[in-house]
Amino acid sequence: MWIPCKRRSLISIFVPMSRPIIEVESVSKRYKLGQFNAQTMREEVEQFFQRFRKKGEAAGIPHAPTNSSEFWALKDISFSVEPGEVVGIIGRNAAGKSTLLKILSRITEPTSGEIRIRGRVASLLEVGTGFHPELTGRENIYLNGTILGMTKAEVKAKFDEIVAFAEIDKFLDTPVKRYSSGMYVRLAFAVAAHLEPEILIVDEVLAVGDLNFQKKCLGKMQDISANNGRTVLFVSHNLTAINAFCHRGVFLDHGRLTEHGAISDVINAYVSSNLHNKDQTLSVFDAPRSGGDQKAITEAWVENKSGQVVNEALIDEPIFICYRFNADRILKNPGYGFGVNDMLGQRIFSFANYVTRGEPFADAKEGVVVCCIPKTRLLPGQYIISLGLGERGGVSVDYIEQALKLQIISRDIFGTGKMFEAAHGYVCVDGEISLRDA
Repeated sequence: MWIPCKRRSLISIFVPMSRPIIEVESVSKRYKLGQFNAQTMREEVEQFFQRFRKKGEAAGIPHAPTNSSEFWALKDISFSVEPGEVVGIIGRNAAGKSTLLKILSRITEPTSGEIRIRGRVASLLEVGTGFHPELTGRENIYLNGTILGMTKAEVKAKFDEIVAFAEIDKFLDTPVKRYSSGMYVRLAFAVAAHLEPEILIVDEVLAVGDLNFQKKCLGKMQDISANNGRTVLFVSHNLTAINAFCHRGVFLDHGRLTEHGAISDVINAYVSSNLHNKDQTLSVFDAPRSGGDQKAITEAWVENKSGQVVNEALIDEPIFICYRFNADRILKNPGYGFGVNDMLGQRIFSFANYVTRGEPFADAKEGVVVCCIPKTRLLPGQYIISLGLGERGGVSVDYIEQALKLQIISRDIFGTGKMFEAAHGYVCVDGEISLRDA
């Protein structure tokens, strides 16, 4: 069955599963600035009169000038998703992620391009999506089931599971407009996940719930993918969850498809795009930062034991993390700090002089700060270095969360012919294994 959309755009739904369950071909979405983002009834009426007005131009019917200002939320996006895949969609704010999901959920339509969807879609895009606020939780469960094309008997068979998962049994007969945002999300996810859609689309909305419920939701999504063979599209800024949960990924940047494929490749492309060191030495005048003097740190780099500026280092060899600062005033009892994160944003370790030194540093307005790590015990992989400059009393002067990228390369440090790999963890520690008598 074909459902026509705007000029040069089509959305189709197919039943056979021999081909990709989702196909996105050259999809673009344009918004007129100042208009609603979704294809609402108001937009339909406005477009009707616009078409009518254009027909009347030949007859000399006057009209007000139109506003030509426009914004392309998506531009020429193409990718496909196979049945049973879990696909993570990542990107900065305003990258086009939510617009793409709204198109896939048939909330809005593309300006151009074509989307083929083979199966029923359940979406959890924002708090309240798909619920009628005046209806109770019980009534909304049946309403959503009907929207998905299920019979009353099919919904009834899943009803107890949905209520137990959402943990809202005491409020089941309360209108959902009186629910808290957390209750709303719990019920919405439970409905979307349990009513057996072929495709489940989940936006960042899960962040509204508490940590235990987020883990519960991730577990459920893994279950419906691994055990039931359903397809999941998952948008999140939590790269740890994306990496652990997703098989493949899509990276959007300013409305364009920058990378898609294996999730590790997509995450690396995303993190690299956020870094500010395109070369080995970092000029950070334009880097996003926080603190009172947000241009105090002017340059940063990593040196090896020979004093060469590098962006990679061998495991178990010394490295020197350096930054140059020039503050707008003399700093009293300055604090110098460094942090090292993995590519998913998890902190591995930190160094700060107020922790490692007993006495304070001399007051200073400028200088080069050097953090010497005598043995790099990080296991092979890519790491992100953050830089911090502070002052007595915990005052933050300048802080850059993602400043430098460092690649650690493995080698045979124990002389056994064996080497540590990234799968072994984050750090290599000195130790020895022996056998005692039982």
